[in-house]
Amino acid sequence: MHRRRLLWQCKDCAQQTSATAGTVLHGTHTPLRTWFWAAYLVSTHHPGISAKQLQRQLALSRYETAWLILQKLRRAMVAPEREPLRDEVEIDEFFIGGHEEGLKGGRERGKKALVGIAIEVRGAGSGRVRLAVLPDASGATLSDFAKATTQHGAIVHTDGLTSYRVLVKHGYDHRRRVQQSAGPGEQLLPRAHRAISNLKAWMHGTHRSVSDEHLQVYLDEYVFRHNRRGTPMAAFQTLLGLGAQQEPSTYRQITQHAA
Repeated sequence: MHRRRLLWQCKDCAQQTSATAGTVLHGTHTPLRTWFWAAYLVSTHHPGISAKQLQRQLALSRYETAWLILQKLRRAMVAPEREPLRDEVEIDEFFIGGHEEGLKGGRERGKKALVGIAIEVRGAGSGRVRLAVLPDASGATLSDFAKATTQHGAIVHTDGLTSYRVLVKHGYDHRRRVQQSAGPGEQLLPRAHRAISNLKAWMHGTHRSVSDEHLQVYLDEYVFRHNRRGTPMAAFQTLLGLGAQQEPSTYRQITQHAA
């Protein structure tokens, strides 16, 4: 250990490295204690935490520091080898964005972001969830989303959108539901719709608004929090472990699409 700079140094070649090298904390000038507090707050605070709230909680002098910490932690919330959803799954797609005048029909997109959701059926409740920004609602895109999130051979419930019909060709037990088959007041995909409603309430209540270029990492945070909602302390420990497995993201990489 290099005592003055707190670096590890190889006895043979004298190369130096830090304990955070190659992790999401790579190159950080923020104290590790601040990072650990941030990870604790973002994983255990029930409604989530915004950058402004984090800045106040940790007494950070700059909003940009809090924002960057949260962006890096969100990028550490996806396990590299996470298991696909299993057994019985609801899959749907929905829009995120404010009201736009002049749109016709519930599926007309406008400037809104299209998001796919897959959620496990666990009796009357919900299991794990997956979310992803989608380029369109074509059969090819939705089948790719299913294959990326859901185990081959699973029972997949969808609404009557024609694009979902290709799921049978990819080895899924596809079960379509249309509004005419539902009872009075019954939702076609109740678990997916409940998760979508909770996601939108969380994004509006905690974050107010999210730009399209950063939307996926906010979706990743929601997935992380939803899938560990019953074990907040385990979520904190998991986030620290995942943070050590992830490749570092620089400020330039995080902001390059927002320029």
